[in-house]
Amino acid sequence: MTLIGHEAPRSAWQSALSSERMHHAWLLAGKAGLGKMRFALEAARELVGAATSQAEHPDIVLLTYGAKDDKEDRKRADGKPFELARSIRIDQVRAMQRKLNTRPSMGERRAVIIDPADDMERNAANALLKSLEEPPVGTTFLLVSHRPAKLLPTIRSRCRLLRFPALADSQVEALLAEKAPSVDVEARWAAVRAGAGSPGAALAFIDQDLGPLASLIGQILREGDPSFVLRGKLAGAIGSRPDRERLRATLELARAALADDIEQCPRTALPERIAAHDALVRLTGEMPTYNYDPGLMVMEVGTLLARAGAASERADG
Repeated sequence: MTLIGHEAPRSAWQSALSSERMHHAWLLAGKAGLGKMRFALEAARELVGAATSQAEHPDIVLLTYGAKDDKEDRKRADGKPFELARSIRIDQVRAMQRKLNTRPSMGERRAVIIDPADDMERNAANALLKSLEEPPVGTTFLLVSHRPAKLLPTIRSRCRLLRFPALADSQVEALLAEKAPSVDVEARWAAVRAGAGSPGAALAFIDQDLGPLASLIGQILREGDPSFVLRGKLAGAIGSRPDRERLRATLELARAALADDIEQCPRTALPERIAAHDALVRLTGEMPTYNYDPGLMVMEVGTLLARAGAASERADG
């Protein structure tokens, strides 16, 4: 495993593999875009003795977002593009548990990866808890988590924690220079700031052309938007039918902009800034499971920023 920032979790995993007693459940925690899923896959391959180049292995079980419904599932079966569900459902956990009633196919060990564990439905999480309380012999669970606080405390307490730290800006910039050499320096540093220590988020910033969005978010936050013009431009920059990842990126950009601004804004403008930041945190957490209208969500984000900007204007005046 050569990803930057994985040295400490890698060392802890290696020590556990070589010990006599291997913990049965691991929580891989850190912000999105740090490579936790790649770590989980490589760790699972090590555990079951699979070749590093092997794409699939019968003793590595992956739970992630499935098809949204039966119609989308048929599209997937036909090899067509399909829409993903917003959560990991209980039927997926039940199917995994049925598989755990059998012996591993090619050895004595089996790995179960859940990504992201934060987005399990409540019933799915409760069902998983039973497997964590009475783990099948030879089974190791790897739970990838971007927001560990969303997990049931009883799940967290049964897992050994592996923390994945955010990277320094210089490390993210060096990675972007390698992965996106055609991007100019100014755009690259904008991506670094937007990524806030996450190389995956920084690369997404470039891939999704989020620079115009970031500029508008900053302008609304600085100036407010009494005429609603900037909010209209923000909606146009996001697009009429943004996908979930673009909406999530917008929320993350707005939240990061507010977090940075809280460090510098006048004390009298702090309450509105903090309230807006808390609302964005809530929206980010709810988005995977709530069926929000994209247009209304974009306007809500713009309005939160505009109120914060107006509060700053009053403080300056």
